[in-house]
Amino acid sequence: MDFVGFLVTQCLNALSQAALLFFLGVGLTLIFGIMRIVNFAHGTFYMLGGFLGFTAARLTGSFWAGLLVGPVVAGAIGMAFETGLLRRLYRRDDSAFLMVTFGLTLVLGEIIRLLWGVDALQVPTPDALNGIVFLFDEPFPTYRIFLIVAGIVMAVVIWQFLERTRLGLLIRATSQNAEMVHALGVDVNRVRSAIFGIGCGLAALGGVMAAPLVTASLAMAPNAIIDAFVIVIIGGMGSFLGSLIAAVLVAFVEVFGDYYFPDFALASMYLLMLLVLVVRPGGLLGKEA
Repeated sequence: MDFVGFLVTQCLNALSQAALLFFLGVGLTLIFGIMRIVNFAHGTFYMLGGFLGFTAARLTGSFWAGLLVGPVVAGAIGMAFETGLLRRLYRRDDSAFLMVTFGLTLVLGEIIRLLWGVDALQVPTPDALNGIVFLFDEPFPTYRIFLIVAGIVMAVVIWQFLERTRLGLLIRATSQNAEMVHALGVDVNRVRSAIFGIGCGLAALGGVMAAPLVTASLAMAPNAIIDAFVIVIIGGMGSFLGSLIAAVLVAFVEVFGDYYFPDFALASMYLLMLLVLVVRPGGLLGKEA
């Protein structure tokens, strides 16, 4: 095997993995960093996206329908959950959020099990992306190239949304001083609902995109929540750019670690997190405690 071709394909594999991790991590970053809520249900919304994508693709015959339906439905469920339950807890201890979101994980997981069963469901890759390209004489799946492009596009879209739209401005202002934003006449509760819905929708989008690679299964949630919190901790609480950098770092460690040190691939991710925390306790771009 040509070393250059191997290196290029492994790097592209890592970047495609980073795209999925970014969708997962940036949603939790918004919720965790702005609302100060430890959302244990985030991985379950990722899993829900995979199952919703499967159903939408099966009913319409189009994978692209799943990319729309999954995030929208999951985001709507997230907003309803924030409005109905979380909104009542903002004046309570942080442990209340842990218990309620953990409860949501159990409830959603059971609903998914009842509706879709326990078997893994294969989401078909779109015909236009169901092929390979050759890079330095090495085959590489077209779908993974799509993931890389989608990740870059969405990173730019989210960045522009946060920087140039009124809602993005309100989200950033709320993260800095929610009381002041409320004093200026803004309904902070609506902003928080939007943040929670967007975060859950982004997680579901990652689940839809991951489903053709890993299938839609009940095992998606536990792995996803671990990766999400690692990304938030490495990148820094509330940092969009930090979550992007962390997703890339974690993806490269996972891909190359799994190839060279398969028995220690998971440990290498935690080692990276520990090294970052030793140097920067607040994360790469987070605020120091």
